[in-house]
Amino acid sequence: MLFPKKVKHRKWQTQRMSERRLARPDTRGTTVAFGLMGLKALSHARMTSNQIEAARKVLTRATAKTGKLWIRIFPDRPVTAKPAEVGMGSGKGDPKHYVFEVRPGRVLFEIDGVAEDVARAHLRQAGMKLPVKTSIVTRH
Repeated sequence: MLFPKKVKHRKWQTQRMSERRLARPDTRGTTVAFGLMGLKALSHARMTSNQIEAARKVLTRATAKTGKLWIRIFPDRPVTAKPAEVGMGSGKGDPKHYVFEVRPGRVLFEIDGVAEDVARAHLRQAGMKLPVKTSIVTRH
């Protein structure tokens, strides 16, 4: 699982999941920069480190020994939660896991050194593991 080694602030303030703010296309990380093909997000969501890991496992099977894989996102946003059946008050809960806020247009994974049909099949499978709608993009 991915999570930061060290963070300056253990807990972040909660940002609202407003449709208008998150539906705006991302401005950074929108092109395939390293590999030949990539998996691009078409919707928004908070992606957990477990979901990123599940997609990574699918793609590493495709790359085997010849290919190369780039993960273009990293979960650095802490999500806190209070234990079950605990009353209101007495502060904010402890960090439970880390997420990455994906916005439309962000390239999530890139792959290279694999046949195009194999890469497309595995990128499609990896997209099914994620909570966002995705499309397969190639380098221009």
